[in-house]
Amino acid sequence: MKHIFLLIFFQLLALCSFAQGTNDSIIKIDSSSVLILRTIDDDLSKKYSGDEFNYTFKTGESQNLLARFINWVGRGLGNIFGISISPQLLKIIEYIIYFLLVILAIYLIVKFLINENFNSLFQKKAKVINDINLTEEHIEGIDINNLLSIALEQKDYRLAIRYQFLLTLQKLSKSDIIEWQFDKTNSDYFNEIEQTEIKKGFKKITYLYDYIWYGEQTIDDLKYTKSVLDFESINKQIQS
Repeated sequence: MKHIFLLIFFQLLALCSFAQGTNDSIIKIDSSSVLILRTIDDDLSKKYSGDEFNYTFKTGESQNLLARFINWVGRGLGNIFGISISPQLLKIIEYIIYFLLVILAIYLIVKFLINENFNSLFQKKAKVINDINLTEEHIEGIDINNLLSIALEQKDYRLAIRYQFLLTLQKLSKSDIIEWQFDKTNSDYFNEIEQTEIKKGFKKITYLYDYIWYGEQTIDDLKYTKSVLDFESINKQIQS
């Protein structure tokens, strides 16, 4: 009997412990807290509209100088005139500038490869000077000495340098040192000359001619007298 009472006692004790644990595991609802509904401000887009929040185009070190300059101009127009330029439009402008730069580079490379005078890239060459039409007349049939005298009488020393150069070409052609053609460049004639001293003198007068004639440099009597010495020097070396 004593054992029966002990067994019943321990069972009641275990049942009380289980009931207490069950009550402790029940979630209590907190009714004292107040929920507040938050709303998004209307000016939120303005607040986060700076460049640091614009993820549609690259900024900073990842951009080259041209792209940064274009973006800077775009921002400047927006600040001054209130013009809003989209990043996509700025990118199109950048590509257009790249395309134009490539065209310009190709143009300059082609001109360089055919040995054109650099100054003549940006000006139209005159094939007809006074009564000389180099496209119709051969240089050996032109009275360049007479034209040179007229230019000196008129004190047109720049034109006189032009005739001095043509006179040297005429002498080179008559001596069969070069084969003259109106569409050849000065570099073509330079490559045709085999005599070392004449080649050196021709290089010097070509520089003077390009600088004065194509460079549109104004020279006076003193400068002409000094420059013409180089033409006279090469002319003496040419056997007519």
